[in-house]
Amino acid sequence: MKKLLTASLAFALLFGGISSCTAQKKSTAKKISELPNKKEVLEVAQRANQYFMNKWPDAGKEVVGKKVWPSNLWTRAVYYEGLMALYKINPKKEYYDYALDWSQKHNWDMMRGTYTRNADNQACGQTYLDLYEIDGRKNPERIKFVKLSMDSMIASGKSDDWWWIDALQMGMPIFTKLGRITGDKKYFDKNYEMYAFTKYKHGGNGLYNAKDKLWWRDKSFVPPYKEPNGEDCYWSRGNGWVVAALARTLEDTPRSDAHYQEYLQDYKDLLSALLPIQREDGFWNVSLHDPTNFGGKEMTGTALFVYGMAYGINKGLIDKKAYLPVLTKAWNAIVKDSVQPNGFLGWVQGTGKEPKDGQPLSVSKEPDFEDYGLGCLLLAASEVYQLK
Repeated sequence: MKKLLTASLAFALLFGGISSCTAQKKSTAKKISELPNKKEVLEVAQRANQYFMNKWPDAGKEVVGKKVWPSNLWTRAVYYEGLMALYKINPKKEYYDYALDWSQKHNWDMMRGTYTRNADNQACGQTYLDLYEIDGRKNPERIKFVKLSMDSMIASGKSDDWWWIDALQMGMPIFTKLGRITGDKKYFDKNYEMYAFTKYKHGGNGLYNAKDKLWWRDKSFVPPYKEPNGEDCYWSRGNGWVVAALARTLEDTPRSDAHYQEYLQDYKDLLSALLPIQREDGFWNVSLHDPTNFGGKEMTGTALFVYGMAYGINKGLIDKKAYLPVLTKAWNAIVKDSVQPNGFLGWVQGTGKEPKDGQPLSVSKEPDFEDYGLGCLLLAASEVYQLK
């Protein structure tokens, strides 16, 4: 009888333990795949943003690193894109005031001056345009220099300025916003002309690989360049910039535009290429086709992919059943592993152009510029918040 009881107890412990373990795994899986509620998403965005605003109380303060940068450089411009997206779902006056102060301190002008052709220098114009619209288009001085800068691009007849894919996110939304605001078709036409040059001509035959549905960062990475495992080099954040550029372009481009469907197809194709290469933990690797080349968690590319997928679901552009579990897993991974209790963001790759830049990453490492990483997070949060 004693032996029977002992055996029964062992059986119960064994299978009870297995059952408990299974239940725990199911619970963990549920947490990973469970869509967070709006309150939780907003809290994460507010916490991360407050950390940054506390650290940078003066919106016009120069950024000091290897050199001194004015604060309307591209990294800060991406942050303000995210802040404007946060403002749309959570219209706090302090967010508006912070963006307004930043814009005014730069006289609503581009970095390096009105007639710069570099998209990084023009990226700040996206927020100027947003603030112009928020105030009911009553302050034309807010878009004066943005318009002059874009008009000079059109007048030049050149279309080869976007030679790196990051530039698509910095420049395309300015053209399409101006097109929507002014009703002038020339901005939509120029946007496509420059996009097409990047897609089909830069690097010889363009920076887009239709076979893999992904983008090379610039001509330096076009084959025969290969990653250590023999695959093409597709940089996560670079492709994230393209996702964001296309989402923001689709937002403002009329469906009747001759090139709307091409933008839409490129957007859908790029997102579809991301599905089979998501990491088990929810992130994407910095090298999308070579997990051995500085493999590990990386927040910025992942957040931009979340932004693009959530936007597509909210607008009815992509299949919710296919993409919701993927973006939810990624968002929850960011919240769990990247966003710290005080709002600091870990696992952020520093500025650069390829997997090796800013490495190694960690949960506590501060990148050379921390602002654009927050911008990526806020863009993602703004769309995740709107999911139903």
